Amino acid sequence: MKVLRRPGVWALGLLVAGGLAWWAWPTGPQAPSQAAQAATPPPRPASPWPASGAPVATGAPLSPEGLRQREAERQQWQARLAQAREALAAYEAHARYPHQSRPASEHPDQLQPFQPIAEEHPLRTPGGTAMDGVKLVTTQERVFAASGESNKVTVSLQNAQGQALPLRFTRAIVKEVTEPGRTAQTAERPLVPQDNGQAGDDLAGDGVHTAVMNPATQGFASFAGRIRLELWMEHGGQPGFIYFDLMHDPGSAGRWLPGVTETVAQGALALDLRLEVLQAGRYVVNGRIDDATGKPIALALFNEELKAGPQTVRLWVHGRLLHDLKPAFPLTLRDVDGFLLRENTFPDRVMLPRLPGAVHRTQPYVLARFSPEAWPSEQRDRYLAELGKDVDVAADALKRLGGSP
Repeated sequence: MKVLRRPGVWALGLLVAGGLAWWAWPTGPQAPSQAAQAATPPPRPASPWPASGAPVATGAPLSPEGLRQREAERQQWQARLAQAREALAAYEAHARYPHQSRPASEHPDQLQPFQPIAEEHPLRTPGGTAMDGVKLVTTQERVFAASGESNKVTVSLQNAQGQALPLRFTRAIVKEVTEPGRTAQTAERPLVPQDNGQAGDDLAGDGVHTAVMNPATQGFASFAGRIRLELWMEHGGQPGFIYFDLMHDPGSAGRWLPGVTETVAQGALALDLRLEVLQAGRYVVNGRIDDATGKPIALALFNEELKAGPQTVRLWVHGRLLHDLKPAFPLTLRDVDGFLLRENTFPDRVMLPRLPGAVHRTQPYVLARFSPEAWPSEQRDRYLAELGKDVDVAADALKRLGGSP
């Protein structure tokens, strides 16, 4: 399995820059990091509109051609003003909250991180012709695995009505994926998916075949890299092929310590998790926040350098976000996942143990405990000032051309 308009030219660049800034974010939502303080707005592409200091002369009398040119320029500046205002409003709305505390609606693909990855594929070999009326339905438990973690894989063949069809595996192996010219460090191992209700298979005879990739017990305990399960199969004389990749690292980044501490700090809700860091480095941790009705309201992000030993991972829920969404209290922190980021290395991460389900339930706060103010930062103020200048330039040009801003 292969796992793995125009709101304004400047708005797009700014929002992208804002989205990337969370990789070096501070410990609290009120104090921007050194990286954020040093950031500068992205360079602007060449503008298709005329320069602000050179509008067509507006003094009378004008020839018919002069009038036509002035009207064309007025329309250009009118369009530029509309886009500048849209860019300003879009960035202002986006920057109400810090990057480590975002509305859940912005990240729908990250709200259920532990659900198996489900996909559909045609039944065919690489470059071959697919069989009509059938499809391979597959799931994979995870893509990255740390020491001791396994990966459950399921495969079933179904017709257009979703009914299971017979499927026979002609070859099934698990192996490491090596770069061209390099020799594998480990031997291939057979791993045939079973439909017998054992060894991870949920129900015998239901047409869903299950295999469990377990590097620690299948000869890959000390291997760091890509492990692949390759499956050759056949149905009614039609051959098929599919593979599943698992990124494995035999090390352990850290282990979670019991307990979560909550505080109201700087007008926001802070949830502190304790982590025993085994390898110093940059840690990325995500937590999902639901309200009392089970509605997802926020994605809390942590991205900081941590030293070895007991450390605190602080997840923020920004006060302005709470005021805007008005969730029903108490809130629930759930489904926490994270990893140690390793730059210029493959695999590029060492996973932390998953914390599935409810991790912590907060007190029943009232909104008045939290600040309704937008996130303050030098970077935000600077970007808003630059976008405001664009609005002023376009409005002034329109005035000189006799138009209404």
